[in-house]
Amino acid sequence: MSAIQYRRANVDGLNVFYREAGSADKPKLLLLHGYPSSGHMFRDLIPLLSDRFHIIAPDLPGFGQTDMASRDKFTYSFENIANVIDRFTEVVGFDRFAVYVFDYGAPTGFRLAVKHPERITAIISQNGNAYEEGLSEGWNPIQAYWKNPSAENREALRGFLAPETTRWQYTHGVADESLVSPDGIALDNYYLARKGADEIQLDLFLDYKSNVALYPTFQAYFRKYHPRFLAVWGKNDPFFLPPGAEAFKRDIPDAQVRFLDTGHFALETHANEIAEAISSFLAA
Repeated sequence: MSAIQYRRANVDGLNVFYREAGSADKPKLLLLHGYPSSGHMFRDLIPLLSDRFHIIAPDLPGFGQTDMASRDKFTYSFENIANVIDRFTEVVGFDRFAVYVFDYGAPTGFRLAVKHPERITAIISQNGNAYEEGLSEGWNPIQAYWKNPSAENREALRGFLAPETTRWQYTHGVADESLVSPDGIALDNYYLARKGADEIQLDLFLDYKSNVALYPTFQAYFRKYHPRFLAVWGKNDPFFLPPGAEAFKRDIPDAQVRFLDTGHFALETHANEIAEAISSFLAA
């Protein structure tokens, strides 16, 4: 096990914070977090894999310790976030890598794969969706905002930013809540409470429709390139349903799909199981 190092990279004027571990001569693994978290969500996974992989886990723009540029200087869209992470991989020398995608990390990572299929050695999707059947009814208020981006519909989504909602995202579907550290919840809520963070997140709620619009493009990439693919899924996720995991096999017949009896933030309760699944999958 190697020590985790905490670094920053200048990506066209934006400071991207990232965690790094493992020897540079090992196979590369990029970890992409989701909402409302940061690379901190991988705190348990990285030590379990760092003896076998060169791991980098950046905080996405507007999240964690990466710069939260003002909205008049940076448009918070998933396309722009993916462009920053694309350049980030070039800055840090990640030329060919496996990518672990979760939640918001999925449309980010899938965009990278579509743009640079030759760079992707494998994909691990942990509750990272690319199919409409994977979207639960929990998306209904956000979808209403997509259809009518009114001030009223935007305001109705502020409940998703509340501290109690963050905790619910971590604990829903978890059999034993004592396994969920309160530290990650508190850290996410700290970042969400920063001045201006609410408007950024509401912008991203609106722009998530661009990800759904790209689902056919992502699926076409899967069918054309058949990347090595592992879906490891918290089956009790209130947002991304098990059919979304099974759907990958429709376009990638050799895809492996494993379900865990946990919720959205599966690493909080099943880091060891996920690490073992990744290790055996990438070693095969």
